[in-house]
Amino acid sequence: MIVILKKDPDQRQLDSLKAWLKAKGIDVHESTGIHQTILGLIGDTTTIDINLLNALEIVEDVKRVQEPYKKCNRKFHPEDTVIKVGDTQVGGGTLTMIAGPCAVESEEQIVSIAKLVKASGATMLRGGAFKPRTSPYSFQGMREEGIRLLEIAKAETGLPIVTEIMDASQLDCFENVDVIQVGARNMQNFELLKVLGKTDKPILLKRGLANNYQEFLMSAEYIMAGGNEKVILCERGIRTFETYTRNTLDIALVPSMKQLSHLPVIIDPSHAAGKYALVPSLSYAAVAAGADGLIIEVHCDPEHALSDGPQSLKPKLYDEVAAKCRSIHAVVNGGAV
Repeated sequence: MIVILKKDPDQRQLDSLKAWLKAKGIDVHESTGIHQTILGLIGDTTTIDINLLNALEIVEDVKRVQEPYKKCNRKFHPEDTVIKVGDTQVGGGTLTMIAGPCAVESEEQIVSIAKLVKASGATMLRGGAFKPRTSPYSFQGMREEGIRLLEIAKAETGLPIVTEIMDASQLDCFENVDVIQVGARNMQNFELLKVLGKTDKPILLKRGLANNYQEFLMSAEYIMAGGNEKVILCERGIRTFETYTRNTLDIALVPSMKQLSHLPVIIDPSHAAGKYALVPSLSYAAVAAGADGLIIEVHCDPEHALSDGPQSLKPKLYDEVAAKCRSIHAVVNGGAV
């Protein structure tokens, strides 16, 4: 249920209303926008009399919300959420460019790539330290040492770092990580999501291979229900009958999520394509569709990469893609090229 308040509501009446609702066991989520304030009521609202609420002097309107996700629902929070990460942000009209190798392989590798992608306009550095792989014989990542090397790259470049967590037991290693990524395989690892809900770090949540929009948002809801509202949604392609690409990029997710949720949305074209030659076009399409950012894999020597080399861009191509993405973003947002 949402309660839309009249402009400039009396504070004493508002405090009294919230106290009454909380006494009934209702969690009240207050969202204050430029033009109006909305109270999102979470809990068993069947005992709340809508007519009684509508009769209050400070109330403009009351509506019941049918969707099971509440905190990430745009009806509860009409204004777009903007998430601060270091000196940059995700959302709010900013085109966030996250780039780096699929896996951290050495100090020289991650530092050199970090410097190159920063020169191309990247605002965050990605790199896998803990690597979930389909085969148990594949490279599993450098683990704690990989995070240490990411921290060195951050110190060298100033770029905030984004890396994936696989299990709640690893959380202590992520103390200096700026954005914790939850991979597609863990999108419905609800115990992990609960733990991350108790942290204060931004969470980049990737959509599962076969999950619909509601399931995706319900996973975001798990994190937000724990108190952490810094969630970034990421579409990385879903599994369909098509085998030419690694996955099928669902561009429709971008405008759909903009309608359903207030959370920022970014696109991972690398895992969707599986082929570096397709990444530029998918990136342009994502920005044109209104995505808040891109997370792209970049490697100086993709032919010898320990993970996902075929989908990684070389730095020169990334530089070209990043420049064109910024131009498209400017056009989409009404600016000059």
